[in-house]
Amino acid sequence: MNILVTGGLGFIGSHTVIELIKSNHTVVIADNLINSKIDVLNKIETVVNVRPTFYQVDVTNELDVEEIFTNHKIEGVIHFAGLKSVGESVSKPLEYYYNNLVSTMVLSKLCLKYGVEKFVFSSSATVYGDQPSPLKEEVELKRTTNPYGETKAMSERILTDIANAHEKFAVSLLRYFNPVGAHESGLLGENPNGIPNNLMPFVTKVAKGELPKLTIFGDDYDTVDGTGVRDYIHVVDLAKGHVKAIENLNKGVNCYNLGTGKGTSVLEMVNAFMRVNQVAVPYEIVDRRPGDIATCYADVSKAEYELDWKAELTIDEMVRDAWNFEQKQGLIEL
Repeated sequence: MNILVTGGLGFIGSHTVIELIKSNHTVVIADNLINSKIDVLNKIETVVNVRPTFYQVDVTNELDVEEIFTNHKIEGVIHFAGLKSVGESVSKPLEYYYNNLVSTMVLSKLCLKYGVEKFVFSSSATVYGDQPSPLKEEVELKRTTNPYGETKAMSERILTDIANAHEKFAVSLLRYFNPVGAHESGLLGENPNGIPNNLMPFVTKVAKGELPKLTIFGDDYDTVDGTGVRDYIHVVDLAKGHVKAIENLNKGVNCYNLGTGKGTSVLEMVNAFMRVNQVAVPYEIVDRRPGDIATCYADVSKAEYELDWKAELTIDEMVRDAWNFEQKQGLIEL
């Protein structure tokens, strides 16, 4: 298939592009580089020996995005592009609602106009709000705990309504949990602009000495050690899940959790990083972060049964690959 990947130079997007190309799909990338870097395009080419077509566009700009649809016979869309920090969404809700909802609507509109029938949406476990784990796809969605989660839930509703109104428009909603790790080459990984919002790039930058200490938000949750428990999944496993989703997308609305089905606390993750990589990570416990919940992990049986997909890489492999990527930053010039 000819597949448009929005946010394709980002952390999850770039790994998915690699897996798509390895599965013989042709990829067109749209990315505005707000939270990604152009040199990722060179790194993708180095890994798979193919250079995807790239457009530096903001997916909320309909005219710019339509140029992609007119220049290429797009057969499927995987939509990653969006603002993604839970904490930032609480302080900047308008930016999150505008960017994340308008981009989904623009892409949907152009898919209908140009006869694109396959749409995979990068959703999130945050749509479940604060509900008991393990989380199943069938549970009723209640209001989420932050604006970021609301943009994902609203986008899911928009896409569901469009699919219900247009019989040929098939949608896969991928609710995934906490992607970590990096490509085994060390070329691609999570390298956000500015201070990281996610745990693992914060850990690696502290281990490398670029940041003085890790901040852990809260140690008074009702969990194994008081810190938040999440379902961490290796980004390569997650990328393969997207390939399975678009290849098995035929009709209607499909919803899948992509995770490991197991919870790991923040402190357990940090301790695993230090043990596997033999490096110290000083940390400080501070107050809870607005919008966070205590425990969140997946029931992943549906994806395993319907997509023939299952996460295979371990926590040790996640922290090993993340550190390998961090150590190689600045040493590789392409």
